[in-house]
Amino acid sequence: MDAAVKMAASKAAIAPFEATPLDVIPAVSSNARATFRSHQTKDLQWRIVQLRKLYWALEDFKPSFVAALDQDLRKGGYEAVFTEIDWVKNDCMFMINNLETFAKTQKLKYPDVPATYSMMNFRVKKEPLGTVLIIGPYNFPVQLVLAPLVGAIGAGCTAVIKPSELTPACAMVMKEIIETRLDRNAFAVVNGGIPETNALMEEKWDKIFFTGSAQVGSIIARKAAETLTPVCLELGGKNPAFVTKKANLALAARRLMWGKTLNAGQVCMSHNYVLVDKDVVDTFIDFLKVAYKEMFPNGAKASVDLARIVNARHFTRIKKMLDETKGKIVMGGQMDESELFIEPTAVLVDSLDDPMMQEESFGPIFSIYPVNTLDEALNIANEVHRTPLALMAFGDKSETGRILDEMTSGGACINDAYFHGAVHTVPFGGVGDSGWGAYRGKASFDTFTHFRTVSETPTWMDRFLRVRYMPYDWSELRFLQRLTDKKPNFDRQGTVVKGVGYWMWFFLGLGTQGGGAKGALKRWLVVLAGYYLSVYVKARRA
Repeated sequence: MDAAVKMAASKAAIAPFEATPLDVIPAVSSNARATFRSHQTKDLQWRIVQLRKLYWALEDFKPSFVAALDQDLRKGGYEAVFTEIDWVKNDCMFMINNLETFAKTQKLKYPDVPATYSMMNFRVKKEPLGTVLIIGPYNFPVQLVLAPLVGAIGAGCTAVIKPSELTPACAMVMKEIIETRLDRNAFAVVNGGIPETNALMEEKWDKIFFTGSAQVGSIIARKAAETLTPVCLELGGKNPAFVTKKANLALAARRLMWGKTLNAGQVCMSHNYVLVDKDVVDTFIDFLKVAYKEMFPNGAKASVDLARIVNARHFTRIKKMLDETKGKIVMGGQMDESELFIEPTAVLVDSLDDPMMQEESFGPIFSIYPVNTLDEALNIANEVHRTPLALMAFGDKSETGRILDEMTSGGACINDAYFHGAVHTVPFGGVGDSGWGAYRGKASFDTFTHFRTVSETPTWMDRFLRVRYMPYDWSELRFLQRLTDKKPNFDRQGTVVKGVGYWMWFFLGLGTQGGGAKGALKRWLVVLAGYYLSVYVKARRA
């Protein structure tokens, strides 16, 4: 760790954890709603100032967050800065630099609006949803709470955030920076466990953003449905990794080891199991051991970089998977409950019923399942979990292409472990029961924004709108149809008919490229110019 940060972290004072009184929660949410109704958050400059303040709060409170992450997860200073604090600072800068573009009203033109209605000034106005609730997890207790908050601020929402009670030190630092650096009328922190979360869910929100387990996510979704509150759910899943005999086995082993050692494998995108071609299983395991030795030359327990399991309950849950497996531990296996330490561990299994295949580990352990063919691997992955949050594929292009085509997932990574989710500016989210909605980058702005379509009909146009008024006149409707209806170039079986109508359509649109009459004209001018240029060149040569 940087010496100055380490010294400051050692001196950081973190207040003891305190749950927010239940009787205070209604007033907290009411105050945030009242602030939104004041319309001050719709001002772009106000939003940018809040994001700037959050950026500097993260910088100024860096020692406190480093100390808190060490206290809660024994997360090393490198990971604390790299994957948590700097991540959110970069999020702030991205939103600050792009907010005016994201928030700009979008004018709708062809092909969204037919030429017939072009005078009605159709546009999409980007409006904040309102007052939102953000419920965070324990595994990345800074990043996965404050990154959604960046999106909410950028969109112009007010927000109440509820950090995980399993990381109490981080929760208290979060409370301090929100209350001392941001607008306290617009943003607030509620700390606590299940009672406090239940109290928050009794309030009316304009959107709920939840990151956590699918079990809790389903409870959040059911409760939100009672008041028709939209939700964004960032959940998890039993994520597969595929390793074929054509893969670079050494690279696959090294990169998958990274995926299970970052944050001690407490990463929603990390692989739960690896489907390996049986002909290369032994070689792959050997390369895993090489990667382990490179990362932990003195053993994993002695490493200052490897985090610990968040608490005894989760330690016991992971240990139980290893105790009950009928597979063979081929790497790691060491545990120490007094330190909540579990060594990065690989288990060779031969049954889909094994606990290592049926349960989500959410820790530094994973199974290796030998397969005969890629077909078998895909069948197994779809049986274990049809819509995981992530998948990782190592092989040649034809193999990885098949995996992407035949396996659904929230995101996917070729030749790496979840790097698709390691860049803060690209959308991230699940699919099916691994999550609803996405965020990060522009998607963070979008998830808290209502895209409001607006049209503006000139008063003088009424004479041209006779078709919509009673008593109806069929001649008016037929005239409108002649103006707006597009004739198909295909028959009832879906086959393109290349008759006179087709060639007229081809000529007017220059094939299937679209773009309207103006675009067709431009393309035909290019074609004609090219033709006459070729005639001119031939004449010159003659």
